[in-house]
Amino acid sequence: MHRKGDTARSEPPSARTEPSEWLLEMRGIVKMFRSVRALDNVCFAVKRGEIHCLVGENGAGKSTLMKILSGAHPYGSYEGDIFYQGRETRLNGAADSEKIGIAIIYQELAQFPELTVYENIFIGHELRDGGVINWNRTLVEASKLLERVRLKVNPRAKIKSLGVGKRQLIEIAKALSKNVKLLILDEPTAALNDDDSDNLLCLIRELKGQGVTCVMISHKLREVLAIADTITVLRDGVTVCSMDTRAGAVTESDLIRNMVGRSIDDIYPKRAQSQPGDVLFALRGWTVYDPMSEREILRNVSIDARKGEIVGLAGLMGAGRTELALSLFGNTPGYRLISGSLEFKGKLARFAHPRQAIDAGLAYVTEDRKKNGLVLIQDIRFNATLSALRKLTSGMIVNGNEEIRAAEGLKKALNIKAPSVFQVTGNLSGGNQQKTSLAKWIFAKPDLLILDEPTRGIDVGAKYEIYTLMNQLVEQGMSIIMISSELLEILGMSDRLYVMAEGRIVGETSARDASEQSIMSMATLSGRDDRTTHDQTREETA
Repeated sequence: MHRKGDTARSEPPSARTEPSEWLLEMRGIVKMFRSVRALDNVCFAVKRGEIHCLVGENGAGKSTLMKILSGAHPYGSYEGDIFYQGRETRLNGAADSEKIGIAIIYQELAQFPELTVYENIFIGHELRDGGVINWNRTLVEASKLLERVRLKVNPRAKIKSLGVGKRQLIEIAKALSKNVKLLILDEPTAALNDDDSDNLLCLIRELKGQGVTCVMISHKLREVLAIADTITVLRDGVTVCSMDTRAGAVTESDLIRNMVGRSIDDIYPKRAQSQPGDVLFALRGWTVYDPMSEREILRNVSIDARKGEIVGLAGLMGAGRTELALSLFGNTPGYRLISGSLEFKGKLARFAHPRQAIDAGLAYVTEDRKKNGLVLIQDIRFNATLSALRKLTSGMIVNGNEEIRAAEGLKKALNIKAPSVFQVTGNLSGGNQQKTSLAKWIFAKPDLLILDEPTRGIDVGAKYEIYTLMNQLVEQGMSIIMISSELLEILGMSDRLYVMAEGRIVGETSARDASEQSIMSMATLSGRDDRTTHDQTREETA
């Protein structure tokens, strides 16, 4: 089935290649959610021993296709056929897929934080002797698996004590413990820093050498091009094309054009040249202490932002960027301010609660939209107007018609793709959830908007739309502080940027004078002299 304007698709693999080359073939897959056709005659095939990347915009059908393959959407809930190792396969649950060597690792890791590493690896398929779990053998085998994934942690450590990069590797060790033949990774590097991402990609290559076939879903196109043998593009639930990277050069532009149906010449849209206005926000000597860990979370932080300016905040995971945002927004989890001043709109301010910050004109878009940004069981209408519901109330009654009108206006302005504003937010794609989270704060009309990882886990088309929106907002006089772990994003969107490490500001520069290398040098504290100079300069200014 072809749609007008689609890129020509390759023929089903069985028509082009000997069937023995293919570990997996999914033919003519159709999946409906009520009246919505999520997958439309999708064909997807994976060769034995390759790294196959699956890309597409949010809502293109990637995760839905993989959920069919993992048994999460069981046989009978979709149309089409699955052939695995040359045999027609019908999967009715995760146990069926694991039994034949298929394992999927989702972006939201399914782990038990209070259990140990070795308990998490073997949970659900415990090593037993005569019906009794053999904990000694479990510990030994878990240690071997950790060594195989090159992770040096104590197998007796609790999962909750480990960072997300290490927890990701533990999930892979768990899959390997089940003799996995086909490993599916859904956005495995979305929440990882550059070092952890590189380590994970190296491990995937090693697994390929050991005979494990990998399918990876990712929005990070540079990673896709670096690791993929084959790339399949989905768009609007349709297979657009499959490209063999070994047969010829595949570029990022090729992927973007196939993903979004048009060329995007510059992923970071240019903004109309204008000089930033007066200083809107100035922070001086901001030091925050955590009584629980008995350490300083933030130390002598000084930054500022002008009207009509995007200020980037770069640094490695754990550098203190999110903690800084939360402390400004009055949402500190038990932290205590020791010293420092905040000047906002020409007046000294200090916010003990998010409501005070919102009323003053400050908004914060959290890095975790699912956990902290949205009420997933509620619809777009509810979420989009939540931050400033007072605008729509008379006494204690919400004006339902005004609420719908406001939500529909935000839906249109941010191009939130959904049938209506009554769509449940939890059923939206990641990109449209992020737009809804942004809509909530735009409705409040803040003067300063803090964006914490605003494009994490969303596709290139949605990123471009969010970048365009950011430019529009600052052109209207808003100030934006953008926290991002993607260095190209920081460089592409910021006017100025600060670099954080160990709870301190270690560098400040204009975006045009910075590079990935210079930012990373500061973030890893290679530029200690720069940090000292920056602190001294700020102290003199204060």
